[in-house]
Amino acid sequence: MHYTELIETIKSRRIALHVNQETLSLLSGVGLRTLKEIESGKGNPTLSTIQKLADALGLDLCFKVKDLSGN
Repeated sequence: MHYTELIETIKSRRIALHVNQETLSLLSGVGLRTLKEIESGKGNPTLSTIQKLADALGLDLCFKVKDLSGN
């Protein structure tokens, strides 16, 4: 999953749960400004921040590591 897909998943889940950005900010411990930047595609969240949002939304994170060197 690419970054943009990840952000869309977080935003879509928030909307599906009828949770506004302020509430998600409070539930996750992620600042409202940070959350707005992330959802607008302007933020550069750490894995920790993404995990906090995922936890608050009941999402599981799974990362795939790919060796780009061709080995």
